[in-house]
Amino acid sequence: GKWKNKERVLIFSSRGINFRTRHLMQDLRTLMPHSKADTKMDRKDQLSVINEVCEMKNCNKCIFFEAKKKQDLYMWLSNTPQGPSAKFLVQNVHTLAELKMTGNCLRGSRPLLSFDPAFDKEPHYALLKELFIQIFSTPQYHPKSQPFVDHVFTFTITDERIWFRNYQIIEEDASLVEIGPRFVLNLIKIFQGSFGGPTLYENPHYQSPNMHRRLIRLSVAAKLREKQQVKEAQQIKKKGSKMLVEEDPTEVVFETPAEEKPVEIQLVKPESKPIVKDKKKLRKIQRKKQKKLFRTEA
Repeated sequence: GKWKNKERVLIFSSRGINFRTRHLMQDLRTLMPHSKADTKMDRKDQLSVINEVCEMKNCNKCIFFEAKKKQDLYMWLSNTPQGPSAKFLVQNVHTLAELKMTGNCLRGSRPLLSFDPAFDKEPHYALLKELFIQIFSTPQYHPKSQPFVDHVFTFTITDERIWFRNYQIIEEDASLVEIGPRFVLNLIKIFQGSFGGPTLYENPHYQSPNMHRRLIRLSVAAKLREKQQVKEAQQIKKKGSKMLVEEDPTEVVFETPAEEKPVEIQLVKPESKPIVKDKKKLRKIQRKKQKKLFRTEA
């Protein structure tokens, strides 16, 4: 056949990503034979520069990983240069090399794309579905692809997030075994342009990582404050219990006073006890004296 669909995806990142993000990016490049790589982009550069980079690399789609504060990871999916584009917060990343995932697939094989029925109910999810189809599906008769379909990309919506999974299709019984990678996409915004422009949709359920960490710190501080208040209340209660109670006159009714003993005064000095020396020591001294006399006589 003839290669007609000339979709090419540029996958690269900004500087400051950690090792897990680097492995995830490499896994996506492995699974998508129609992808291209590029050097890391400086964080000082504006995101609109990516459109020029895609044009230079002859790519019309882009997956860009943006790292912030060395702990938060954001993913941009964009149709360059016209748009639209979507920004996600990436959570719960697990890479291909982890031992938990025992599946395997042919390198360069074409995947099936499986979508949750909820993608057809909301307009913003329908737009994301079309974007996912254009980016993640390997074009037919691509030079680097293999003419086999042996794995599935699944996109599931749960808890207002998009869960990505990759499964191997086993031929015998058509069961699924997870290959990896896996990650969760929390949608932030959908823009009309590529890496900017008017906002088409903003997720009302999205909570920034900074706000999430702040709420955790506030909850911990509230627990400590509550413990301190309980301690103070216990101390006040202990002090209140130590207050003197008025004496009850009926308490001493059944008490019998003890008999007073007469005071005895000794007029005579008590006899001193005889000092009893150790008999063994006396015998030793006598033996030594006898030995000395014996030596002098000799």
